[in-house]
Amino acid sequence: MAAALGLAAVGVTQNAWYARSLGATETAGTLFLILGTASDMAALVMPSVAARAWQARQRGVALAGWMVWLATFVFAIIAGIGFASTNIADVTMVRASRISPAVTLARAALNDAMTARDRECKGGVGRHCREREVSVVDRRQALDLAMQAVAQTADPQTMAAVKLVSWATLGTVRPTGDDFGMLRLMLLCLLPQLGGLLVMISRTEASHALPNHS
Repeated sequence: MAAALGLAAVGVTQNAWYARSLGATETAGTLFLILGTASDMAALVMPSVAARAWQARQRGVALAGWMVWLATFVFAIIAGIGFASTNIADVTMVRASRISPAVTLARAALNDAMTARDRECKGGVGRHCREREVSVVDRRQALDLAMQAVAQTADPQTMAAVKLVSWATLGTVRPTGDDFGMLRLMLLCLLPQLGGLLVMISRTEASHALPNHS
């Protein structure tokens, strides 16, 4: 039950935050926030309500409860995708834009090559000018490689997971960074929405554990 309430609290908070961020005005944001919170609360209690209705042989009520839960569950999953993808993308972008010493050196080398090219080509295009042009192209490629190396370390969890799976399977399974990214996104969106099911399971187990005094 504690795990269920913890997951539910996370799910309600993150989905309410994302729903509010969709509002173009303060009023719209508040309405979206209320909608997201109410939807998550319904997804939390509906499984228990539907299960009790089924045990009481109220099949129609139970079916309606599960249909309501499914609708709110899908809504919560979509909001969870928005929350997780937005925050992961923001953090990854900030990390990828970092300036490493290699990038600084490559950028300085490119600037020197461009200055030398402009000076050499001022009097016309000749053999030395073309050599300077080739040097600029090489330095630009070196800068691109340095920046790509920084971008690859922007999400170290993904890269480490890919290497671990490849190592553990002796190279048989070679997932890509996108594969692990999608798996992580799915779990981040799905787990906070399982609170309602855990509440239903915990209540069912608790009722079965009670002694029968009939």
